[in-house]
Amino acid sequence: MKVILKPGLIILAPEDTADHDALQALDAASGDHVFHLAPGGRGAALHDLGPRDAALRTPINITSRAPGALRLISNFAATPFELDGRPYASVEGFWQGLKFEAEADRRRLAALDGVAAKDAGAAAPSSDLIRYDDALIQVGTADHWALVARACAAKFEQHAPARRALLATGDRPLTHKVRPDSRTIPGVILADIWMRLRDRLR
Repeated sequence: MKVILKPGLIILAPEDTADHDALQALDAASGDHVFHLAPGGRGAALHDLGPRDAALRTPINITSRAPGALRLISNFAATPFELDGRPYASVEGFWQGLKFEAEADRRRLAALDGVAAKDAGAAAPSSDLIRYDDALIQVGTADHWALVARACAAKFEQHAPARRALLATGDRPLTHKVRPDSRTIPGVILADIWMRLRDRLR
């Protein structure tokens, strides 16, 4: 194998069939990986740091349109769980239901997920306060966000596929970038909740 060094570039040039086959095998196994050049003694070694997105810690934007199993992390996902003895079809159903005072309305939204839950929440009366059990909570505050954190925790603890999807994101940063962003629970807050739960579930 011939090695050609250029500024910012290392070229591996096969000199025979064996070299060519070895390069093809390397490309098949780690074609999109990042390598670190580590000098040592009279030579240097290239260490495989893993797939590019993982090695560079490329953020993952979690939304209801995220690819594959990542959608299960989203609040929209149909991921049944119980919180404080009450069943919910999704975190979105829980969250939107908080906008209603009447328990019957909250139970109705608790059975919904996805866009249906979000749209149903739009019919709620506008208020800066919500009541949950015996607590009166200001909308858009840390206490308000703590409720969704509790719902997310229950979801990931009780729904194994969603938990596996969250843990599969490894150490990559999570984001929640949608337009328009939520006034009551901004995307940066929601993403932080997911990452804290991921650390705890490990």
